[in-house]
Amino acid sequence: MFQETPIFQRLVSERGDIPTQVRGEAERIRRDLAAIIPAPASAPAPTAVGARPAQQFLALRTPAE
Repeated sequence: MFQETPIFQRLVSERGDIPTQVRGEAERIRRDLAAIIPAPASAPAPTAVGARPAQQFLALRTPAE
């Protein structure tokens, strides 16, 4: 998304690729937690962060009555 803008490239060269580092840490934490707190059998299989389409997200929600 921002990788092609000059300001993003400058920030990456000055500070490092923080979004990539954060995604890596989030994935590491998710794996650590998955080892400690197993998902219920009825839970959908985990997907990469941001990879789940909105339709799947909405299907998981229970309708309010």
